[in-house]
Amino acid sequence: MNVQLVQDLPEFATWLNAAPTTLTELRGRPVVLAFVNAGSVWCAQRLAELGQWQSRNPGKLQPLILQVPRFDFERTPEQALKLLRRHGVGSPALLDADWDGWRRFNVTAWPTLVLLDSQGREVDRLVGFGDDLDRALNALCQGIASPLDGDAPRLRELSPEPRLPLLFPSALAVSTERLYIADSGHHRILECSHAGRVLRQFGLGTADMMDGGPGEAAFNRPQGLALEREWLYVADTGNHALRRVHLLTGQVDTLCGNGRPGEPREGAVADPRQAPLNHPQGIAVADNQVHIAMAGDNRIWSYHLGQRTLSWRAGSGAMDERDGSGHMAAFAQPTALAAVQQVLYVCDALGSSIRSMQLRGDLVQTLVGQGPWSFGEQDGPRTTALLQYPQAIAMSPDAPVLWIADAGNGRLRTLRLGGGELSTVELPRRLHGPSGLALGGGAVWIAETDAHAVLRFDPVSGVLSDVPISE
Repeated sequence: MNVQLVQDLPEFATWLNAAPTTLTELRGRPVVLAFVNAGSVWCAQRLAELGQWQSRNPGKLQPLILQVPRFDFERTPEQALKLLRRHGVGSPALLDADWDGWRRFNVTAWPTLVLLDSQGREVDRLVGFGDDLDRALNALCQGIASPLDGDAPRLRELSPEPRLPLLFPSALAVSTERLYIADSGHHRILECSHAGRVLRQFGLGTADMMDGGPGEAAFNRPQGLALEREWLYVADTGNHALRRVHLLTGQVDTLCGNGRPGEPREGAVADPRQAPLNHPQGIAVADNQVHIAMAGDNRIWSYHLGQRTLSWRAGSGAMDERDGSGHMAAFAQPTALAAVQQVLYVCDALGSSIRSMQLRGDLVQTLVGQGPWSFGEQDGPRTTALLQYPQAIAMSPDAPVLWIADAGNGRLRTLRLGGGELSTVELPRRLHGPSGLALGGGAVWIAETDAHAVLRFDPVSGVLSDVPISE
């Protein structure tokens, strides 16, 4: 690529978490412009790689994130920033709401990293995942010494998230007496009473991958839970792993995953650490199998608990919304699952859709959704109803009703199965980024992720109340 000076940042972009600056003011140190969509797990993975390089090379470059919205709700600065922070991103970020920066820098795909040298000239561009990020960044910063201890980065994050008992809780599971919370931002699983009192913690609370007892194990941004008898299964998303907790002993072990995203392989899992996964986000247990919504490769996989085998059930791998049998079907970032009888229901986030998959035959059908770029808030018949970036689903135990956390709209929705309509549940207010649901104890439990809270909704009385989490 020819080295050339680039235009400056779009003057009408909204700075989300840092004081405004310009590329001219940042000259003297290399800059990485990261054009991302925070709702995309592929962008999140690229940002995680960038963050890991920075931790090994502190202060050598200045990253600037340009969040380019896909959905309407992402045009709101507060919601755009919450999406980034869910992934642990603390770098300075701008909201490129009208795609001005995207056009100015001739970006064509998410994620794109534009590498600028210390003189503000573009020297490289990484599109997608085909390039070696470490090699490119090492070349960009060749000859640049790490700053002295007192030489702080030029841009600091403003107004970090408040210190609360929970940080971006993202999944729930409930039994007759217990409530389990994937406290994703704190890298742990909490076992609570229904009143919110913390009884046990699984995971040290640091982003790591270790098996062992309650005082030894570690998770990294867990985002999926499934409860089956004495086992709590965990989609340990940041570790790209399927884990489980033995609730009688508190012991944590790994079924699949090695801490890094990789291409899953069908067959027997002789060594769990040699069986890579790619951003597992939602799980459900049925027929002695843990079914996995693999958001990183747009497929549905199943891990057989008895045979210890991994199988690719449905999805071609392409990001699309296409019905069909098994590998002929296509998903758009599946994020949550619910199983009942011989049907697996799939929450397809970027498709703004709800899908079903027959566990016998793997036939995939769309229940609600008009395509990957169609979204909205319309109730009514399934053929016309719309969702926006749904994040969680849960099945009613006593009625053919699927509950949906419609995160982009801040709504709790219901879909009556068997030809019924999509409806919005009347709540006293909109929800803040709900991404976890569980049904039990006569209530709907909601992980209000962006508010760092758990709510309890009584469908009979219509009362929505906070569950005070206390340790």
